[in-house]
Amino acid sequence: MKRALWKGTVIAESEAIQVVDGYPYFPPAAVKWDRLREIAKTSVCGWKGTANYFDVVVGDDVNAGAAWVYKTTKPEAKHIEGHIGFWGGVKVE
Repeated sequence: MKRALWKGTVIAESEAIQVVDGYPYFPPAAVKWDRLREIAKTSVCGWKGTANYFDVVVGDDVNAGAAWVYKTTKPEAKHIEGHIGFWGGVKVE
């Protein structure tokens, strides 16, 4: 079982993560959505598509833009469509 943690709090937990370009992606059902807050930030990957970002929130602490999702992917990245990726101090163990 893999877990995404920040500030000692589980943000996501699953046996079915995908690792793409070195980043872990968790299926949507594995994510603790009450720990994520969608923000206006986006970025574009040439082969995955447009990513929408989330802040990770634990109590009063905010990890800005530390999670993202490709809501609609290009064909090559369909296996991570809707999955949540983490970085920025979020540990996966």
